[in-house]
Amino acid sequence: MASRLPIFPLDAVLFPGTPMPLHIFEPRYRKMLVDCLAADERFGMVTPGRAAEAPPPGAVGCVARIRATHELPDGRSNIVVVGETRFLIRRYLDEGTPYLVAMVDEFGDRPGPEVPASSLEDLRRSFISYVASLRVITDAPEDDMRWAEDPEALTFQIGATADLDSTAKRRLLELRTASERVGLLLELLPTLVEEAGARARVHARARGNGKGGPSPDIVPAS
Repeated sequence: MASRLPIFPLDAVLFPGTPMPLHIFEPRYRKMLVDCLAADERFGMVTPGRAAEAPPPGAVGCVARIRATHELPDGRSNIVVVGETRFLIRRYLDEGTPYLVAMVDEFGDRPGPEVPASSLEDLRRSFISYVASLRVITDAPEDDMRWAEDPEALTFQIGATADLDSTAKRRLLELRTASERVGLLLELLPTLVEEAGARARVHARARGNGKGGPSPDIVPAS
């Protein structure tokens, strides 16, 4: 069933069930924020179209639910949204607002094959290794991040966290079964894991320099 939704084109991909901080500064989107807060606190995030800012009909995005707002003295705002359902733009409405408004069809996953437990375990293990390397690179402390057990939620959680390009993230958002997303992530993650692991090893060696690590061999000058 189609529903009305304000549209916020942004070159970032929001996934269902995941949070994202946003900085609202353009006057038209300040107005959108005011209108959303006065209504149901929802707007649609979708990547911009190629030829123009308006994403074309058929573009897939994610409904953003406003969870926190902090208005700055000059009228800008920092907000936090959480992704809800995905949607497909059906057509735009002419309501005289400075921002885009569209009729959209919200959708979820369609029935699909069950994800094999071995594939899910491989995905989880690979991503835990990737996140561990990122912590080394950024000197971040251990956290109590809990990875979802449900394949649908896990694939969106990984999609939001992994350093994938926007094309890959959009593809993940568009796929309609968890098994398809698991398959795509198992193709994409090995390269990320390898690259992050290499960077982590270099970072760890660099941190050890001059801090009591093994002394280098010194060859006396002749």
